[in-house]
Amino acid sequence: MATVVRLKRAGTNKKAFYRIVVADERSPRDGRFIEELGWYDPKKKPHVVKLNKEKAGYWKKTGARLSPTVRNIFKKEGI
Repeated sequence: MATVVRLKRAGTNKKAFYRIVVADERSPRDGRFIEELGWYDPKKKPHVVKLNKEKAGYWKKTGARLSPTVRNIFKKEGI
């Protein structure tokens, strides 16, 4: 099973925020996931990120692929 760390959309219309999750790459964007690592709110200025760095580091070391947006978030957070 190939895993990917990506964003899962939540919130209402025009008030979206995203959960950072680990999911099977075959599952849909807002479908089933394996583990939640944190959340990301792009609407607030500055952008707000809450992330469990230990879990994120574990999934990165085990070979989970990172989506481009999650890769940028991890880079800014120092993971």
